[in-house]
Order: sequence, then structure tokens, then C-alpha cells
Amino acid sequence: MGVNVSSPRVVNIADLRGLAEMRLPRMVFDYIDSGADREQTLSENCTAFNQILFRPRCAVSTPSCNLAISVIDQEFKLPFLLAPVGSSRMFYPKGEVVAAAEAGKVGTGYTLSTLSGCKLEDVKQATEFPAWYQLYLLGGREVALKTIERAKSAGFSAIVVTIDTPVSGLRERDLRNGTKELLSQNPFTMLPYISQMLVKPCWLSQWLLDGGLMNFPNVQLDDGPMGYTEIGPALEKSVVTWEDLKWIRDAWGGKIIVKGIHIEDDARRAVELGVDAIVVSNHGARQLDGVAPTIRVLPSVVKAVNGKIDVLLDGGIRRGSDVVKALCLGAKGVLIGRAYAYGLAAGGGPGVARAIEILRSDILRTMKLLGCESVEKLDRSFVTLPAGWD
Repeated sequence: MGVNVSSPRVVNIADLRGLAEMRLPRMVFDYIDSGADREQTLSENCTAFNQILFRPRCAVSTPSCNLAISVIDQEFKLPFLLAPVGSSRMFYPKGEVVAAAEAGKVGTGYTLSTLSGCKLEDVKQATEFPAWYQLYLLGGREVALKTIERAKSAGFSAIVVTIDTPVSGLRERDLRNGTKELLSQNPFTMLPYISQMLVKPCWLSQWLLDGGLMNFPNVQLDDGPMGYTEIGPALEKSVVTWEDLKWIRDAWGGKIIVKGIHIEDDARRAVELGVDAIVVSNHGARQLDGVAPTIRVLPSVVKAVNGKIDVLLDGGIRRGSDVVKALCLGAKGVLIGRAYAYGLAAGGGPGVARAIEILRSDILRTMKLLGCESVEKLDRSFVTLPAGWD
């Protein structure tokens, strides 16, 4: 059982974050919550939204608002989709299946991480709405080709190629929490850190009943699924380059999205290579610290793309008004990661549903206060940007 995510005191994403922190061991909570190095970008991803001010149209009647969007010719009832979040099964039993099901119930999309603890076939079966598969080249090209074929057969409608992970970022909280030592399964190495799991008996019992330390069933190596301790070395051996997009596109034969765009030149390169959409992303501030917040670079990337492909954004979304601001600056839609991960960790499916409903209600209220009846009509005229953002 999760904590009570339906309490009337759960009014925003920060409240779900607090409940997740209560339920999870420190190492698991910090896996969701932390960023790289000094966590400068982690903070600024959120606070940058505060610098954008709204310009509402008053004395306008908006009895209803249309929140539907079309991205890569796929229809969604909400202007946000669920982003890929690795190891979601650590947060809650069958976490990826649970989250995908909740996304489908409200008519939006789910993106499955390669680093999922659930089989991709089970995740796609959980939702009737479009689901995307986020691809790492873990295990090399041949392993990736087999996974692509599985994703195609399962009915995933797009491949999301992440390009910003040549190595894992340094998440200092993981080091302090003894994540490496706990994963070693050596009792003597684990001993100084294991108390953080023992003091969370509800989470621990559910985790053990769900199979305990998971592997990654969508990365099938010669000797079986990739293990948890193999991720770091495997990432360094599987850097994605622009050249890889060619064979990935040939193998997939469908819509391709590139995630991890941060500068104009990379955006133009993606357009030249014929991808269908890009995601302006700094990996939730978990890779290179000290880069600009994604909302800050969104306008320049949108200008570079010049309407040729769809532009999405992730990073720092905690309120529905953040979603609206991103749409005003040219994003076709946004991906939310931590916002729903906190809900999943706090209370499973009901927690994800509560996170989605909080954001949906925020968006509706913001749209009505702006005097705008459809997300398709949002543009720069509804916001004022700080000096230097243009």
C-alpha cells in the first residue's frame, strides 16, 4: 500500500514529492530526486519558469478549453506525455506497467525507458494510447536491433533516441547513499547502508514480493538480461552518434524522435537527418551540470527548427502553468518525468493519476485565466520574457 495520495492536502506535485520521500528508502528517493554534481541545473530547470510572466486577456469567456495536441501525427488528449524514467519498478511494483496504464486512461502517451524493470510487451499491453520506446544502445548494435524489432512487434509508435549519455553523470547523492555498495549484494559491503531499507518495511516487502533487485529484460545479452551493475560500463561503450540514426531509422521504419537537444546546431542537424521530432532536454539535469535550463534554450531551438519538425520539452515541469509557458514558447507538447515519478513512488497507480490530474487542473485554470480556449492558440503574445532570452 502507498500513502494516502487522495488526501485533500495533496494539492501540488511538491506534496506528492513529500509523500514519496516518506515511503521510499533514501537511496531510491534520491535516485528520483537528485541531479548531477552541485545540482545547479536541477534547481534552475524549475526556477527558470518563474522568470516568465503571463499576459492575460481579461473580460474573455472561456467556458471550456481544448487541451488536445497532435505530435508526429499522433493524437493526445493532454498537452503532456509521460517521459522515460528508468528503474520505475524500484519505486513501485511493476512501476512501468502501472504508469503506462494511467497514461492510457486519460488519453495521453507513455515513453518507456530501455532501463525498465518490466518487459516492453507488458508495458504496451497496459495502454491503448500511443506509447513510445526510448532507446539506448546498451549491449551494442545487435542487441539494439533485436529490441527495436520487439518494440515494433509490440506496437510502440515511435522510437526516442537519447543522445546525451556518453557516460553517466555524477550523482553525488547516490555515492553518499552507498548505491554501489548496496548493488554489490556483498553483505559486508552493504552493511553500513542497509538500514535505510530496513526502516521502510512497507516499501521493502513490496519490493521483495516484486522480485527484489531487478535486471533489464529489454536488454537481452547472450547470457540473459543485462544486470543492474552493468549499466555504467555499458553506457560508455554505446555512445549514440548522428551516424547511428541512419541504421536505427532503417531498422525501425517509423517515427523517430531525438531526445537531448540543447543547442541550435544540433537541432538543425536533426532536421537535416530527417527525424520527426526533437526533445529539448538536459536529461532532467542528471548528466552535465551547469548547462542552461531547458525552458531558457527552447525559443532558440524552436527558431532554428523553423517549423520543419515538432519540438517537445522536458525538465523542471512541476505545475500546469509551466506546461502552458512551454507551449507559449513554441513547444508542441512537454514530457513530464519527476512529476509523475513522485506520484508513482507515493502511491502507485492512484499516485500517477493524482499527478496527472493536478497538472491537468492547473493547465485548465491557467488557460481560462489567460483567456485562451485552446492550447493550439497559445503563442508568445501570452508571455513576457526576461531581457536577453530572445
